[in-house]
This record gives sequence, structure tokens and C-alpha cells, in this order.
Amino acid sequence: MIGTDTFRQFTLSLPHVTEEPHFDKTSFRIGGKIFATMVAEHHRATVKLSPTDQCLFCLADANMVYPVPNKWGKLGWTHLNLQTVLPEMCTEILKVAYCEVAPKKYAALITFDE
Repeated sequence: MIGTDTFRQFTLSLPHVTEEPHFDKTSFRIGGKIFATMVAEHHRATVKLSPTDQCLFCLADANMVYPVPNKWGKLGWTHLNLQTVLPEMCTEILKVAYCEVAPKKYAALITFDE
């Protein structure tokens, strides 16, 4: 489980990320582009992954990580159940989502666990 405050803190710790409203959600952006959203009252986040990365992360557990069930999901948008996702997995997924959208000069600053 990862709390919404922890999710927010980690996301905002990535280089040059801003938090802005997006309809009824909180969005996290790099260079004006959304790479993650959060709906705190539903304990759910949504991130932008490549379709390949989405497939890989969804293999772990469909109760933790799963495609958005519409055309956005086919584009790589992926839900994270913040009540069940492992904190380490969540941080790695956020880094991948950030790198998917961020300019290369910022993406190059991100390190991944091995």
C-alpha cells in the first residue's frame, strides 16, 4: 500500500514536475505534459506507459496494476491501485512513466533500481 501523500511526495520529487488540477483529478506534469494523475478518494493513480511497459508491469498482479479499460488503455494509460501496489513497484512505475513523457535531458537524470 502507498498513501496518496506518499505518492504525491515521490511524484513531485522527480525533476521539474508540477501538480495541477485536471478535471476531477490531480495531474502531475513535466513540460506541461501529463504523465500521472491521482484520484485520492478512490486510492487510484493513472500513469502513461508505453504499451510494452504496460504489459510488463501488468504481469505482476492485475489487482495492483491494470490497463485503463478503454481506448486510453490501449495507448498505455495504466491504473495503479494505491491500496495494493507495492511501494517499490509504484516508484519504479512512476519513473518509467516520467521518462515516457519527459524531455530526454530530464529523463537522463532518473536512475532505476536493479
